[in-house]
Amino acid sequence: MIFEDLPTTPTSEELIDKAFSRAARAGRAKRGLEAQQSMLQTASNIVSDNLENVVTAWPDFEYVDPFYYELADAIVDVDALRQSLSQAMWASRKARDINREYQPRVRKTDVDTARKHRKQAFARLADIVEQVGDDLLAINEARNDLRTLPEIGPDEPTIVVAGYPNVGKSSLVNEVTNARGETASYPFTTKGIGLGHFDHQRIRYQIVDTPGLLDRPPQERNEIEAQAVSALEHLGDCVLVLLDPSGECGYPIDSQLELRDAIEAQFEGVPVFTVANKADRSRDVEADFYMSIETGEGVEEVLEAAVDAIGYEPELPSRE
Repeated sequence: MIFEDLPTTPTSEELIDKAFSRAARAGRAKRGLEAQQSMLQTASNIVSDNLENVVTAWPDFEYVDPFYYELADAIVDVDALRQSLSQAMWASRKARDINREYQPRVRKTDVDTARKHRKQAFARLADIVEQVGDDLLAINEARNDLRTLPEIGPDEPTIVVAGYPNVGKSSLVNEVTNARGETASYPFTTKGIGLGHFDHQRIRYQIVDTPGLLDRPPQERNEIEAQAVSALEHLGDCVLVLLDPSGECGYPIDSQLELRDAIEAQFEGVPVFTVANKADRSRDVEADFYMSIETGEGVEEVLEAAVDAIGYEPELPSRE
């Protein structure tokens, strides 16, 4: 996943301490003017390289898949993050500029004056790093928030499962993936996003359970959840809206149908199937399919219909 391996961003204090302690060790290995030059070179390199590494570890958001971009923007302000990354890169360049500015001064004077120039350079390096201290904190906070995003493949054919709580969404995902160990929960919403995979005719499909996102009417979603739903629009190739006509889920069927209508409007242009679960207890609703996770009735039929609706054909390798 594109955010999973992002390194920890150092605080301004940590970076300054690292730069100056390494510089002190470098200075002890040399004498006179060479010691002052080495200390300045080492400190500026540590600052510049570490800040540049912070920035380059992040993906270029201009080329991030729209699903991940919107999902990231739902959790962190991507524009603000990009601004912080830009500030970190500015500080990296300034550190190199300071080294280029002070090296001639250190090299062309006596040791005592060189030491004063080097200390001035160190003070400016510290000031530059402190100027971006808040940016470094923001970058690391964004890193921590995004590392736990679900490892979803935007290019894999995807079935999104929606519906009110307790209608059988998680049970369907578990049933389709054949084993509970093949599903994973990611702490994005209160209950997390459930993700499973299955193979059909040698094609790998992913099926996504969305508690906290598509289990309530749009007007009840907060801003983050609403934007996350927008991200799912880029991901979903087919949507299964599960209903519980028995009413055991605790929500009246009219409310369930209203949610279904809202989801159909949200995923315009995407096949949306109405699936009445718990059909062994009640079929008192008009639906595209009737199934029962508990008995297994209709599950394969629903899955086949979703796969057929997606109509995914993998690209064949070139014969050139």
